[in-house]
Amino acid sequence: MALVPLSYNLRSLVVRRSATLLTVLGIGATVAVLAGVLALQQGFATLFVENGRDDVVVFLRQGSTNEGDSVFSLERAQILMKTLPDIERPIDGPPLVSAEMYLAVRREKVGGGETNVPIRGVQQGTFRILGDDIRVVEGRAFAPGTDEVVVGSKLADRIADCRVGDTLVLNTTPFRVVGMFDHPGPFKSEIWGDRDRLAEALERPVFNRVIAKLKDGVDLGELKERMESDPQVPCKVMTEREYLGSQTTAFSFVLRVLGAFLAAIMGVAAVFTATNTMLAALAARTNEIGILLSLGFKPWAIFASFLFESLVLGLLGGIVGCLMALPLNGVDTGAMNFQTFTEVAFAFRVTPQVMVVAVCFSLALGLLGGALPALRAASLRPTQALRRD
Repeated sequence: MALVPLSYNLRSLVVRRSATLLTVLGIGATVAVLAGVLALQQGFATLFVENGRDDVVVFLRQGSTNEGDSVFSLERAQILMKTLPDIERPIDGPPLVSAEMYLAVRREKVGGGETNVPIRGVQQGTFRILGDDIRVVEGRAFAPGTDEVVVGSKLADRIADCRVGDTLVLNTTPFRVVGMFDHPGPFKSEIWGDRDRLAEALERPVFNRVIAKLKDGVDLGELKERMESDPQVPCKVMTEREYLGSQTTAFSFVLRVLGAFLAAIMGVAAVFTATNTMLAALAARTNEIGILLSLGFKPWAIFASFLFESLVLGLLGGIVGCLMALPLNGVDTGAMNFQTFTEVAFAFRVTPQVMVVAVCFSLALGLLGGALPALRAASLRPTQALRRD
């Protein structure tokens, strides 16, 4: 005979609505925690990876993992910027290349405490390379050669002295905040100013990286090999997308481990809840199981029937968990980027990928919770089941 009608299992869940609701909420809470951690990781990774460009390359010192531990002397940076033939050099304008200084500076938070804030000294070439990706949303851009800075839009409400008109003291030099800018990527959590003035104020007479826009048709692989063995300025070459993606590795790993740990701890409780619910259902429906077996349903059909019921519980729990996590979507937060040890502001992102992983996890919880009761139900003999009260 075929499978037990699915309507039988669905009616059973409705009849035992209290136990069903408790199990669904238990699984849903576990799934919501996992989805929240994954949404945090997705928001952080998306901020970096999706906003990098493939036509812009980043030059770093050989062996460095980020711009914070990369250093170019002034002479080497000038050689790289002036002699590299792969850089786009418009006829009606200066070359699309820029050398930048980068430093993490300890600053006070608006609500108390301190954190590391990225300070970037840029040349005007940076603005030409990034183009419309950088937008001044309040005030104006800083004037080259002056003690003026512009702050990222995510800093105004998080870091002290970062509103337009404030004075920001870096080392012992006061810089006036003249504007606020926005960027789809991580730059909106930084403070930007003139490279020469910031280098003097922070006593950092070096460049940390060089960025450039490449000519069309440049073979990136060949460029990487050539620059690794360049006799004058050997360096590491990455596209902006590759570089930004590499900056998410450590934090994403921590979040995945944290999510797995919390999911495992809470998942054990959810599995026990599902198991107890299905065992209670087994005890209450022993006679029904005996009747089904007497009618000719095979033990494997009984096993599949109970397993289906537990999977439905898991699916409902997964849906509830995703609904509980959805309000987090778009909520702004901040966290330490372990690659640069600076705070980055970003938003939770409950993506389809997050929901698929969450629902698959909830189905796994339902499957684990229902396996033992389903096995017990399938192992009953018709005569034993019919005799039980």
